Amino acid sequence: MPIIKPISDLRNKSNEISKLANDSNEPIYITKNGEGDLVVMSMNHYSKMQLKLDLLSKLSVAQKQKSAGDTGNSLKQVMTKIRTMINEQK
Repeated sequence: MPIIKPISDLRNKSNEISKLANDSNEPIYITKNGEGDLVVMSMNHYSKMQLKLDLLSKLSVAQKQKSAGDTGNSLKQVMTKIRTMINEQK
């Protein structure tokens, strides 16, 4: 269930909003004059969301490449490249 708070709580109960955001690990929807206005979330939740978006973006690119007929690399090719990179760092 979404957490909805009035904008006055940001000023009057900022510590409570912060604790709620960190404890629930969910976004808090802030309303202004009864309408949606802002979304507040913990830094931890925001970071996780950014990682998910990055992963989904990469998966989308991979899916487009596969649809275009790209067969990618075999496991043997990938492992050879990794070993080469490791050996170059030594």
